[in-house]
Amino acid sequence: MTALTLTNISKSFGQVEVLKNISLTVEPGEFVVFVGPSGCGKSTLLRLIAGLEDASSGEVQIDGNPVNNLPPAKRGIAMVFQSYALYPHLTVRGNMALGLKQAGKPKAEIDDRIAKASGMLAMQDLLDRRPAELSGGQRQRVAIGRAIVREPKLFLFDEPLSNLDAALRMATRIEIARLHRTLGASMIYVTHDQTEAMTLADKIVVLNDGLVEQVGTPMQLYNDPANKFVAGFLGAPSMNFVPGKQVGFPDVHVLGIRPEHLRITQNGRISGQVIYVENLGGDTNVMVETVDELQVIVRLFGQHDIASDTKIQLDFDDIHGFHFDADGNRIRN
Repeated sequence: MTALTLTNISKSFGQVEVLKNISLTVEPGEFVVFVGPSGCGKSTLLRLIAGLEDASSGEVQIDGNPVNNLPPAKRGIAMVFQSYALYPHLTVRGNMALGLKQAGKPKAEIDDRIAKASGMLAMQDLLDRRPAELSGGQRQRVAIGRAIVREPKLFLFDEPLSNLDAALRMATRIEIARLHRTLGASMIYVTHDQTEAMTLADKIVVLNDGLVEQVGTPMQLYNDPANKFVAGFLGAPSMNFVPGKQVGFPDVHVLGIRPEHLRITQNGRISGQVIYVENLGGDTNVMVETVDELQVIVRLFGQHDIASDTKIQLDFDDIHGFHFDADGNRIRN
């Protein structure tokens, strides 16, 4: 039995079609990330699973049961929002207990669930504080704890790290990954951040303009993208795209080359001038403007002393080139 099954899901707001005939399965215990640019439909799809939006057509099943006509409280889900959505007048304990009280759970069971969840999240010392006394990272942990105590069939995360600074995002991301391993629960996570998608997911669903572009493990999508959109969206820095005929592939409309596969050489197929250098310590990213006025990025391991305005030549091994046709679809040998 699957944790979630979406069958031919479509959603329109008036004349605007936001989701277009999406079918997808989430297996028990799987961590699935919906990723894509702003406006691609990922948050709408999550809200539809939660019951906060109604599908225009198609069926949603959770744990094998159709839920289209069920309200959110009856779907067996728990949702963590970007905005935390904590009650300011309640303590941490009160925020975590509220949903269980409304469901009529006994006090002893509520106390036991809160104790377990707060232990997992290392926030036993925060239980008697109110949200105003907490940092952003602590508030997000409370929101996650409130979801854990419900013991749902399905966890839903809607860009939960967007309001945190870089260091807290990384720490909370690690915490969510650890929780997934500990709980073994099915989780769906929405983000526009491809780094979060790559590091958290068992399976990534790449969405664009209301359509599923590709589904697969992070490395499957990185190493074997189905089209130019997926190839360019996953990876930091992004994949470089150059006309095939300019680098020796006359039958290829566009050739994609990842920055780490480009190398500086004496006699390369790509000539240009360095316009910007990012010295990151462990890596060096070099942005080059080619003689054809394209911009490509070279990712070099380690530290390199390369000055702006330097004339440079680049090359790559043909095996690392990704071939795309005029419609952006992958050409496979």
